[in-house]
Amino acid sequence: MKSLDPEWVAAVRQQLGNWFRTAHRPLPWRTTRDPYHIWVSEIMLQQTQTAYVIPYYERFIQRFPTIHALAEAPLEEVLRYWEGLGYYARARHLHRAAQILVQQGGQLPREVERLRELPGIGAYTAGAIASLAFNQPEPVVDGNITRVLARLLWLKGNLKDAGAQRTLWEIARQLVDPEEPGLFNQAMMELGSTVCTPSQPRCGECPLQTLCAAYQRGEPT
Repeated sequence: MKSLDPEWVAAVRQQLGNWFRTAHRPLPWRTTRDPYHIWVSEIMLQQTQTAYVIPYYERFIQRFPTIHALAEAPLEEVLRYWEGLGYYARARHLHRAAQILVQQGGQLPREVERLRELPGIGAYTAGAIASLAFNQPEPVVDGNITRVLARLLWLKGNLKDAGAQRTLWEIARQLVDPEEPGLFNQAMMELGSTVCTPSQPRCGECPLQTLCAAYQRGEPT
């Protein structure tokens, strides 16, 4: 794919960052740079709504505040604290990954490639941890961000196929702010979750309205 216009990219970064600094939701995992806490939140947020995750996250972190605490706990207890969140393979993978990390020194790696070697961590979660916890300029692409990018750049067709996904990841890689990658990625997630929603996007509140190809065409959905 061709490179994005640098001036447009700079405008997206600036306007999105300014919006997020004042409009973001006060979520408990946004008050920490602890890589372990960010990792737990990202695993819980896989396939689960944010509001539902909050009490589970707080209870889980209180009981298992560190990688070592999680690794040393019996799996049965970990599953008990996970009860109600569903998709229990996530908890099993989290517990197993913690045990692996303790054997390797007890720290999460900073690099996406090494993060992806751990059970339960795919491309999106690895990019989220690397950017939010370690300030690595790594992109993230999920359903919300796919929708935002599709509207911003007027991308058509099946965006779930392999070729489209490669294009979306390349776009996200060009867009992510190298100075504040964690803030940028969170802002993209927040925009997709709260403003650039699937059926009734709140374009009047969108910081990227003037930069959005779908809005300019009068077809935001």
